[in-house]
Amino acid sequence: MGVPWTITLYAETAAVGRAALAAGFAEVTRLERILSDYDPQSELSRLSAAAPTALPEPVSDDLWRVLARAVEIRDATDGAFDPTVGPLTSLWRQARRSGRLPLPGKLAAAREAVGRDTLRLVPAGREVVLTRPAMRLDLGGIGMGYAVDRAVDVLNRHGITAAMVDASGDIAVTAPPPGTAGWRIAVAPLPATGEGAAARDTEYLLLTHAAVTTSGDAFQAVEIDGRRYSHIVDPRTGLGVAGPAAVTVVAADCTTADALATAASVLGPEKAAAVIAGTPDCAARFVSMADGDLQHSQTPRWPSQPSQSPR
Repeated sequence: MGVPWTITLYAETAAVGRAALAAGFAEVTRLERILSDYDPQSELSRLSAAAPTALPEPVSDDLWRVLARAVEIRDATDGAFDPTVGPLTSLWRQARRSGRLPLPGKLAAAREAVGRDTLRLVPAGREVVLTRPAMRLDLGGIGMGYAVDRAVDVLNRHGITAAMVDASGDIAVTAPPPGTAGWRIAVAPLPATGEGAAARDTEYLLLTHAAVTTSGDAFQAVEIDGRRYSHIVDPRTGLGVAGPAAVTVVAADCTTADALATAASVLGPEKAAAVIAGTPDCAARFVSMADGDLQHSQTPRWPSQPSQSPR
């Protein structure tokens, strides 16, 4: 999926561990062929290429589950997360490469293919309707989290009870390693900027049976016309989210953590906090830069002290 994956597990024997590892990575490879928007032969890409669909298109169980959850997150965040954002994502990638904002005409045309009315799910047959030409579904803000969860499921079926799956920061953990209280996960703040500025120390979470994801512009930012933008696109404007900023979400599963971290980056701390508060077993921490100073805030369930979950 374009990033390094790490699976750490504890098994009764080396043979059991190796078999579980192979099965976990095989599951990730299988899901990449379904969910990737970079692979033109993936199920997702072939579905997008069919837009507008003359008839409802049946999809696989995995693609259905991801799209259904994506629509739930879209509705809960008032469109701050949107699986139809693909045309805007493509345009913003071009802007990041060129260092120039998208032309207004191209931006308006891309926005015509994005939004709530462009995608309809038909639960009875697990079918999908795409209503606009030039649509392009993009599950980049949720698909990796889903793959992490499915890899964990595969490990469980192989009898692995203590494991961590890490997709370059999209992380899910199960029971703690032997002799410990949980998995120790680092949550770093934004780097310090400005003369004499010092970043806060790295924070650690102690988690079991939970997931954590961080979204922000620490590694994929671009400056255009003197303004810093993230790679994360606001579906409502078609532009990258203004930075610098980062949000870390802890949730019961990585699918939810991944999608809500993306949505929270778009919404900003105040609006995102309300969404996080309404999501069971979920908490978030927000970091942003204002006048050269790091600003931190967090939702009430944030595990400030080592804990097992954000309950």
